[in-house]
Amino acid sequence: MATIVRTQSTMKHKVIAGVAGGLAGGLVFGILMAMMGMLPMIAGLVGSSSAVVGFLVHIVISAVIGASFGVLFGTRSVDFGQGAIWGLVYGAIWWVLGPLVIMLLMMGMGHQFGMALSGPMLMSLMGHLIYGVITGLVFAWFVRR
Repeated sequence: MATIVRTQSTMKHKVIAGVAGGLAGGLVFGILMAMMGMLPMIAGLVGSSSAVVGFLVHIVISAVIGASFGVLFGTRSVDFGQGAIWGLVYGAIWWVLGPLVIMLLMMGMGHQFGMALSGPMLMSLMGHLIYGVITGLVFAWFVRR
């Protein structure tokens, strides 16, 4: 019984640490997206064009992705170096899944992998990598304290 409780507690801690990391990374990435004027596009996912709505949608998504980082990479991200590396990997994964697959499908645009090399998408890649590194670092900090 103690093992089950400890495992659940550990998982809960990983999720909470992941959410904290995701919110920190999402805040920084959200500021970058605001500077690039991309938040109204994110708001389009929920039928709005408001930058504020786009930021809120982005933050919710960031928290969920951060929680999943904790679940998937929590045991691997126990120090800052590992947190940064696994965060970078996870940011790259979400760059492919998010703007190149899910968002295009949700907006009825289909797959357009050719646009991955466009200027805006390379900026998106940088943003996702920054998000991932911050998420991994904050996660590592949170679980080490």
